Order: sequence, then structure tokens, then C-alpha cells
Amino acid sequence: MMIASQLLRSSRHVASPRVVLSSTRFMSVGTVETIPGVGKGKTSTGLVGLAVDHDAVPKMIVKYGALLDRMEASDMPASAQYRINLEQICRFRIQAAQDHPDDPEKVEELCNCGQVEELVEQADNENIVLEMYLKNRWWEYVKGNTEIEYNPVNTDDHGDDIDWGADLVKNTTPDSK
Repeated sequence: MMIASQLLRSSRHVASPRVVLSSTRFMSVGTVETIPGVGKGKTSTGLVGLAVDHDAVPKMIVKYGALLDRMEASDMPASAQYRINLEQICRFRIQAAQDHPDDPEKVEELCNCGQVEELVEQADNENIVLEMYLKNRWWEYVKGNTEIEYNPVNTDDHGDDIDWGADLVKNTTPDSK
């Protein structure tokens, strides 16, 4: 096996062009120019444990679509705030991915929640949360029209008077199924 220095040395004595070795690999993507670190030339997410996935955008469409399908097939009421919020997020991210299938950076910019690889991971995590939500029927424990005090007078109140160990009380409003 010839090492790089021997290969370079031996190529000087041959009439063929010089061989230049590089640690950078460029992938062929047809007629599209590959830019190192961007799009198809991306080699690292910069996040430990999260590998580059050049198919992340189509995976987003599939995984967020699966979340919508799972909610549609469930008995969670359409009025449940979790469902409303999750449907909006899923539809927005699917639309961003469909509008820019070849531009992951644009999808990341529009979604504003990390890299496309992270968005795929978020869909996986949300699927786990959705299954817990459905299994435990958590929408039945949420009281409607909860008053939120946006400008609290007493900023020293840290919730010390709340019994955090109390049992959950099931919501009995008619729309909770």
C-alpha cells in the first residue's frame, strides 16, 4: 500500500498530471454545485450525537404528517388546545418543507427551531408526547378559560401556597369527551 508521500513522489516522475490528495470529499449532486458545509455538502450538524441527514426535509413531511394522522384518528377533541397548537406547528413545518424541498437552510430559517435534523428529531419526540397525551387523556384534566395574570402585583409569590402533590381533578365540561 502506497502512502501519500510516496504517491506524490512517484507522480513527479510520471508524465501524468499531479495527484493532489485532500481530506475533503465532495459528493456528486448532478448539475448542482456542491458547497462544502452547505446543503448536500454539509458534513456536520455541529451538535454531538446528531448526524447530518441529507433526507431530513422529506422525512419532516412524513413525520409531521404522521402526527396529524395520529391526532385525526384519535378521540382527542378538536377543541383541545394541545391539538390546535400541534396541528398548526405540523402544518406550518410541512408547508415549509414542501415549498423548499431542496433548500434545507430556508426550511430552517422559516421554522426557526433549529436545523432540519433537529426538526426531524422534534417530530419523533412529539410523537412520544402525543402517545402519552392520548393514553392518559390529558385534555380531560385541562380546565377551560384559565385566567392568566400577566402583570402580577406580588412578584415575591413563588407558589409556596400551592399543593403541588395534590391529585389531578378531571375536567367535567361537556366538550372534554
